[in-house]
Amino acid sequence: MSENLDFLGQLDPDDPKQASQQIANKLRAAILTRRLAPGDKLPSQPELAARYGVARETVKRALELLRAERLIVSRQGSGAFVRAQTQRAVELRPHIEAAFERPHVTIDFAGFSGETLRDALAEALDKVRVGRLAPETIAVRILISDMTVPMALPSRAETQADDPAVRERAERITRRAADGIIDQVTELGDLGLIRSTTVEVRMHRASPLFKLYILNDEEVFYGFYPVVERTVSIKGEPMAIYDLMGKDVPLFHYAVTDDDTSHGTQFVEASRQWFDSMWSTIAYRYDG
Repeated sequence: MSENLDFLGQLDPDDPKQASQQIANKLRAAILTRRLAPGDKLPSQPELAARYGVARETVKRALELLRAERLIVSRQGSGAFVRAQTQRAVELRPHIEAAFERPHVTIDFAGFSGETLRDALAEALDKVRVGRLAPETIAVRILISDMTVPMALPSRAETQADDPAVRERAERITRRAADGIIDQVTELGDLGLIRSTTVEVRMHRASPLFKLYILNDEEVFYGFYPVVERTVSIKGEPMAIYDLMGKDVPLFHYAVTDDDTSHGTQFVEASRQWFDSMWSTIAYRYDG
């Protein structure tokens, strides 16, 4: 890349951040403002090192930060490029398993029923049972909507209004998933395979519009529930409802980096604050 690189700025000698963090910040800003567009090649490591007056190892550390945020991708022999999509949908299951490689596992979930979490946990917990994973503690918090009270969604399609029969069906799905997670996790503690296991479930009266997973306070997975019209059986009769579809919803991944000002770090922190604010204010105990 030989064109003018003035848009990348210069390092600030008075900035307490490390040079690698400053470089990552400047490249990130160029990517998010489309000065470096999806698919563009980044300046080479020698070019960046010369521009900022630093060693190539410093540039490498800056690029690693951007790679961890999934903003760039490296191609062997070609250099680094801006991802075609700066945030890509990811699969939750392998990240759940990776979280269980830590001695202390924490998982916070907010959403509709937690079915996806229950299924993803099942494989990780099976590996704990056979000794392939061995965390010391597991703490899970689940924040779900209370389907015993009127909701905007799910609803009856014909009237676009709350319907107790529709909610009753949703409540069964919600309780089945929540109770499954409680049983799976607490069983490991009862068997003595984990030193400490806790599962807390709280409910609130807001309709579920998105799902949120926070793993070990370091990673966040976020996805929207599409609203679809479909026909289901309620009390033996077909009924058209507006339903929330969580299966196969794209999840977008954000992770904490060494840079407190990075997009990923800020998103994880905002997610933790939102979850804790809901948990400690309008949420109340689930009676399973």
